[in-house]
Amino acid sequence: MAMAIDKDLVSILRCPDSRAPLVLAGEWLVSTDPATRRRYGVTDDIPNMILEESEVMEEGAWIAVMREHGAAPEEGGG
Repeated sequence: MAMAIDKDLVSILRCPDSRAPLVLAGEWLVSTDPATRRRYGVTDDIPNMILEESEVMEEGAWIAVMREHGAAPEEGGG
């Protein structure tokens, strides 16, 4: 069974690419930066913050995660 990553740890981690705060979405840490939209895997409560192993999310999926976490980007695009 998967372990839950510590919320205090999530609160201090930053995206290695943009330095933006992260939110936990399932087994991913997702950057709140709309320009990069990177996500980092979490396996057995260990975040993988290696930039080359991260993924760039499609914009719609990223926006859905941000809305779920109350970090939705400002309206203005469509």
